[in-house]
Amino acid sequence: MEDSIVGMLATSKAGHDKESLYVIIREEGEYIYVADGQGRTIEKPKRKNKKHIQLIKKKRLAKPENGFNDLEIKRMIKEYRREREERDVKGRCN
Repeated sequence: MEDSIVGMLATSKAGHDKESLYVIIREEGEYIYVADGQGRTIEKPKRKNKKHIQLIKKKRLAKPENGFNDLEIKRMIKEYRREREERDVKGRCN
């Protein structure tokens, strides 16, 4: 893992939320806290073991001075899904 993974987009590799997309909002030892802006908001983040996430290195949400915002998190996840969908469509067309 990198020194600071806070603000990075990540996918869950294990658990009932497997393959869910989240933004890492806090790091504490072996655990991270993630939010998706909807079911898991910044007020009620999900605690996950660092071993159970896969970082998406191309995406990072810059942490504002006053913390993260659920709307920004939702927007980032939606944008990533749209980009991934476009890549998949282009891949099938070739």
